[in-house]
Amino acid sequence: MEKQVMEYASGNEMAAIAIQQIGYDLMGYYPITPSTQIAENLDVMRANGETDLIMVAAEGEHSAAGICYGASVAGGRVINATSANGLLYALEQFPVQSGTRYPMVMNVACRTVSGPLSIKGDHSDIMYLLNTGWPILFAATAQQVYDFNIIALKLSEAVRLPVAVAYDGFFTSHQKLRCYRFENEKVVRDFIGEKKEEYPFLDLEHPISVGSYMNEPDIINNRYQLHMAMEETRELLPKLFADYTKLSGRSYGKVEGVGCQDAESVLFLLGSSYDTSIEVIEKMRKEGRKVGAATLHVLRPFPAKEISTFLASAKKILVADRQDSYGAGGGNLSLEVRAAMQKCGSGVAIKSLVYGLGGKDFFPEDVELMLEWLEDETKPDFAYYGVTPGDVNQEKDTPLVAPVTRDMTQIGATKVEIEKQESESKDGTLHSNMETLKVTGATPNAVTAMPARIAPGHGACPGCGIPVNLNLLLRGIEDPVVFLFQTGCAMIVTTAYPKTSFRVPYIHNLFQNGAATLSGVAEICYRKQEKGEIPKGDIIFVMVSGDGGLDIGMGSALGTALRGHRLLIFEYDNGGYMNTGYQLSYSTPMGAKSSTSHVGKEQYGKTFFHKDMPKIMAATGISYVATVAESNPTDFMKKAAKAAYYAKTCGTAYIKAISACPLNWNDQPATERKVIEAAVNSCYFPLYEVENGITHLSYDPEKMGKKIPVIDWLSMMGRTKHLQKEQYASIVAKMQQEVDSRFAELKKRVISE
Repeated sequence: MEKQVMEYASGNEMAAIAIQQIGYDLMGYYPITPSTQIAENLDVMRANGETDLIMVAAEGEHSAAGICYGASVAGGRVINATSANGLLYALEQFPVQSGTRYPMVMNVACRTVSGPLSIKGDHSDIMYLLNTGWPILFAATAQQVYDFNIIALKLSEAVRLPVAVAYDGFFTSHQKLRCYRFENEKVVRDFIGEKKEEYPFLDLEHPISVGSYMNEPDIINNRYQLHMAMEETRELLPKLFADYTKLSGRSYGKVEGVGCQDAESVLFLLGSSYDTSIEVIEKMRKEGRKVGAATLHVLRPFPAKEISTFLASAKKILVADRQDSYGAGGGNLSLEVRAAMQKCGSGVAIKSLVYGLGGKDFFPEDVELMLEWLEDETKPDFAYYGVTPGDVNQEKDTPLVAPVTRDMTQIGATKVEIEKQESESKDGTLHSNMETLKVTGATPNAVTAMPARIAPGHGACPGCGIPVNLNLLLRGIEDPVVFLFQTGCAMIVTTAYPKTSFRVPYIHNLFQNGAATLSGVAEICYRKQEKGEIPKGDIIFVMVSGDGGLDIGMGSALGTALRGHRLLIFEYDNGGYMNTGYQLSYSTPMGAKSSTSHVGKEQYGKTFFHKDMPKIMAATGISYVATVAESNPTDFMKKAAKAAYYAKTCGTAYIKAISACPLNWNDQPATERKVIEAAVNSCYFPLYEVENGITHLSYDPEKMGKKIPVIDWLSMMGRTKHLQKEQYASIVAKMQQEVDSRFAELKKRVISE
């Protein structure tokens, strides 16, 4: 047995340690709770020079899976980590990886699949992976997460299949326990061995084509070979477990149990719940009861033979599923255990319970209650456990907050008129009879009578810019509003069930599909108005995005803009994936430290420039694009009024606000207005609009004598304060050059008025 040292660590931390010791080449990833800590811990190691792992922060899980596939085809050792809807978003990539037989490992910190949105742990995500051709190992403890990561790569390269290591989100991913790791990483690398490529993709002297088009009979032969690889996995796993036992002293099998040697009543659980059951089962057995508990460490290939042998003495089995295969009379684990026992000819009685959805806690007393339920002949074969009834006497039509109606918002504080003017750009191009909008009113004093369409009582952090920016946006819009919020802080702090902060219609969809979803809402509204099914009248459809939502959701937003749906996309840019713990986004400033762009001897924070989303949106040719800031409130509200006009008459409009996040910017809530103003005055966030293709600069710090170096703004926030040090002078110089270049290019497009 090789020498080991103790770590007090969580499952995610043990996964990161294993990944570092293995010496992977590349990680393609996208942050999603609760798997994000793996990438965060690896980035700390990378910043400190403890690993040379290439970490590629994709703009979404689908691309992360593609990055991993490309890297594995090229011959690299590749790792990924994901959860829940992230796994589903990447799902179509997984059969590509297995079907072309390229090895890699992916950690899945299991989590509830939405909607409704929940970030807690259950098994509804991992079951989607069952039919993708990936072997799946399931770890019940943080120690097993470490061990299975090492075994998984050796298995993956031996059978030439990608392998998933799954474990319970939060229960296993975040809870810390005493674990052991090998002291010398050479032990790990020697166990796995050198990577061998039978057909190297980058051998230019012997080129190969990967992923060819196939018809029958080739495709069925391909699938048969995949089946045979899975059967090879079935035979190889016991040997790998045995070899690892010699190395570590820890013994694993496909099936594990307590008291199952003579148990008549067996509780079958997956993941951390099995750990909870052990003490209870041992106590009950001391009392003379023939009970047991069992779990799986291998979901694919499914160990049907091992299960039937392991549970040979059982007369009754209760399979508890932390997910449901809706309409099938049980979750996937339940259905497969039933099939396994039937296949072996067992007449054992099997019942199924769905429990613990959305991370609902599982306590020792639940073990006793489940066994009582199993042994009660009057109980049905399938049910949900832990369901609580609602109040049937509650008034169904009583709103939690009073709605805001059309007559309440049309207060006449803002007036929008079409204006023609003749102007020329600085390159001398004449624009005669150019139509623009003239907005009058829309001052802070004029709009004080505007009712709040988002009610008080949200859970945003003190100093958060989201409520401020939404309030300013809505004060400039007098027409009724329908909201769609993408996943993010703004969504989470305003809609915690069963209460909502919205006094207007509201819908949520995930990051990657918000704009398309709102397009569908808008088109049906217009159709219903034409058919007379709902009253006619202007409605402004507003998609609210932030927290990196227009990274992963950029494709959907661009598609919506190119189609020209009549709606407004509003982006609050807080410069990171804040709702998952501040990972870098494409709008994070260069040099900023985040939980995936740490500062250390080998790293200075984020390594590339911030994305210019307004310029990207303007390139689609939509009628109106604008940038706004709370430091210039009148300008903000007037642009909101313009955007609303174009959204209801012409097509897609877009507004971007710079939005403070004191928690992650690491500054003081009371100073945020000054920090925002400094971002504007440094020209990092210039205020302008592109109206019908014509650019207008709303505020020129140079002309006003207020322009400041970008470092003056960066030094106001803890996330970028380190850039003041002399060692980062070259980074600041690059940042200043980029900001100046973008502002100069913007001014060249500006129309002289």
